Amino acid sequence: MALLRVERLTCERDDRILFQDLSFEVGSGEVIQIEGPNGAGKTTLLKILGGLLQNWEGELYWKGQPMSEVRSEFLASLLYIGHKPGVKAVLSPLENLRAWSALHEPATDDKLMAALARVRLAGYEYVPCGSLSAGQQRRVALARLYLSQAPLWVLDEAFTAIDRSGVEQLEALLANKAQRGGAVIMTTHHALNLPGALRKIRLGKAQEAPEVLEEEDLL
Repeated sequence: MALLRVERLTCERDDRILFQDLSFEVGSGEVIQIEGPNGAGKTTLLKILGGLLQNWEGELYWKGQPMSEVRSEFLASLLYIGHKPGVKAVLSPLENLRAWSALHEPATDDKLMAALARVRLAGYEYVPCGSLSAGQQRRVALARLYLSQAPLWVLDEAFTAIDRSGVEQLEALLANKAQRGGAVIMTTHHALNLPGALRKIRLGKAQEAPEVLEEEDLL
């Protein structure tokens, strides 16, 4: 059974259809990359799947149940990281993780510090995030991935402002997530190196049906 099922999803914005009749499933062990030109609705789709937008038509199912009936369970099973890092500039990386952890997945300071070390922020734990570079702020957000036990991750341009070594580390983390039976839905302009786990969904022009590319089509 699929973790997440999308049926006939349609979204219109400013009198323009971004996508229509979009249907696909996300199963355990899959990484789904949403592709398409600027303005095709990639971020909008992720926000809908992350429960942040309500102006759409269609049906969503979580583990076979209508989303309207299991919304709380779904949100508890989801980690969403948007295009912006979503960190408070006046707080330090450690304080930002403490705030996130208190709301989502309680963790000791030792675990929070270890997550920051994994994203190469050891020594910056107490520096206000407003003083950090864009890449460092992105890594504060990505540290949540090392704490999250959520079965589904929804990530919008997670590789933004990340250097080459950080990209390789994140790819390894995504591959490990899939190998452990989790699922990821993401957008990125980076050419992902995730053999065996990656499937792509391409959003095109508004008048065209979205194209779902199965794994064999990518070989």
